[in-house]
Amino acid sequence: MSGVRSQVSGKANAYGSSANHDPPFISRPALQWAFFRGINLACPFFAPREIVNDGSWPHPSRLPLGAGWTGNCHASGQELQPADTHIREFCNLGYAAACPHLPPRRDWDAIRFSVAHANVNQVTLWYVCEKNHAPVERGRLTFDLANQAWSNPHADERVQRLATCYIETYRAR
Repeated sequence: MSGVRSQVSGKANAYGSSANHDPPFISRPALQWAFFRGINLACPFFAPREIVNDGSWPHPSRLPLGAGWTGNCHASGQELQPADTHIREFCNLGYAAACPHLPPRRDWDAIRFSVAHANVNQVTLWYVCEKNHAPVERGRLTFDLANQAWSNPHADERVQRLATCYIETYRAR
């Protein structure tokens, strides 16, 4: 047993504690902070309109929706047209705690998308809705390429709107 001592012997295990104890406890928020603090996600109140292809984003494919977008803010319950800098720094990135439009009571802070599976017939996305850097809802959404429609659209239009933008940029690559 290279590196790990037998639990039967009662000697220290790989975690530095005796075999009768569990590994050291690391809180879920601490793990999430360590792994996700540098990852940006789409703001759930952002209503993207058009992809920005002006070269102003250094690595647009790394953005949460696969590209930079122009659009409107729905955080206040009304459709607002934020300034371009606001859209770049808050709307496209999620977790915008400094955003003046962000409601104090909200279901999610950000929505994350990734491609789970793709073939010639369909593209399936994983989505995760997060609050305080923790997942509160997750699931799959499937886009049928032949019919150009969602097979299982999300019930919340915010998630669905952002998923549609993500698919658009994914298909454009």
